[in-house]
Amino acid sequence: MSTDAGLKFDEQHPELSIVMPCLNEVRTVGTCIKKAQRCIGEMGIHAEIIIADNGSDDGSVELAEKLGARVVHQSRKGYGAALKAGIAAAKGHYIIMGDCDDSYDFLGLAPFVEKLREGYFLVMGNRFAGGIKKNAMPPLHRYFGNPLLTFLGRVFFRASKFGDFYCGLRGFRTESVRSLSLHSDGMEFALEMVIKFTMRGDWATEVPTTLSPDGRDRAPHLKSFRDGWRSLRFYLIMAPRWMFGIPGIIMFSVGSILSFLLLVYPPHLGRNYQDLLMLFISTTLMVVGYQSALMGVFAKLLAIETGLHPPKTILGYFRERSALVLFSVSGLLMILAGIVQAIIVTIYLINTSDLGTPPVNVAGWVFGSTLCLLLGAQNIFSGFLLGEFNLAAERRAELGFEHMKPV
Repeated sequence: MSTDAGLKFDEQHPELSIVMPCLNEVRTVGTCIKKAQRCIGEMGIHAEIIIADNGSDDGSVELAEKLGARVVHQSRKGYGAALKAGIAAAKGHYIIMGDCDDSYDFLGLAPFVEKLREGYFLVMGNRFAGGIKKNAMPPLHRYFGNPLLTFLGRVFFRASKFGDFYCGLRGFRTESVRSLSLHSDGMEFALEMVIKFTMRGDWATEVPTTLSPDGRDRAPHLKSFRDGWRSLRFYLIMAPRWMFGIPGIIMFSVGSILSFLLLVYPPHLGRNYQDLLMLFISTTLMVVGYQSALMGVFAKLLAIETGLHPPKTILGYFRERSALVLFSVSGLLMILAGIVQAIIVTIYLINTSDLGTPPVNVAGWVFGSTLCLLLGAQNIFSGFLLGEFNLAAERRAELGFEHMKPV
């Protein structure tokens, strides 16, 4: 891991920018600025303090300017929108962001800077490791919401090094975070940052930090259940493998096992109507599961092509033209198999005089034919949709764009 030893900084090109999003925080913004200034002085570094204002009308802006902070304005509402404006305006080689409600420890920024100097691209704070003071975090968040959603984030995105996905005090390299093309304007911005750094494989770590009760005289902007749902929804959007791929593979596998049991051990699964029900269930699971898995592939490719995900992916083969050929040929073979089974069933029914309930093996041929026809059609359609993705990607490459830019 490379370090930044030897780099030169001055007032025009500071080493650090401290960015604080602000919306009517006149009671606490001054305290946060003074603590940050004191920490800068103790570290002896060139740094700037940026207040990313999101439409304050309570005197926060005037107080921040009086104390020597640089104020940038963002008319578009949202926590993420304010931070994006602050990050875009930052002159520092590194950025540390933190809320200006006096809940985060701006006197304890030195460990963040040290890790950034060591070469890390992202340094997260961990409030559970550093200490959460009494009444600083609601019990629902501390013991349920944050641990659960952090656990899901660690599993979904293989981010086992992080124990606090929601800590708002974090540091990162300026150019690295700008290259992530972060889209979110709301509270999902903080999650998107962690997820994209992790997906890209950049060096990241965390350091302990403390959380204190905020100094507001009003209710916080955070809404527990609304923002918890928004977090989960964002996880699923950013992890199509878990939203579509893994559930689809599970459904297809269960359906395949049921079908196999019906072929090999039909007496053990009941007779006639019971077996027909099992055939219906297994076929449905296989069709829905296969479709879900394909949607996972398309969702991942769409996320890459639009810049929502970094280009690194194990699905590179699906971005090649040979994928169109493979899907089309396999689809035609499946359709051919379905037609052959349908012909066999038709011949059997024509030559039999029993017009009652058909035996299970005949029903199996019917369901098998239907399954092959459906999966074959899905394969052909999917192949041509992959072709559309590939043409779009090639077109953007010709125009010189790696991926679409955020709006």
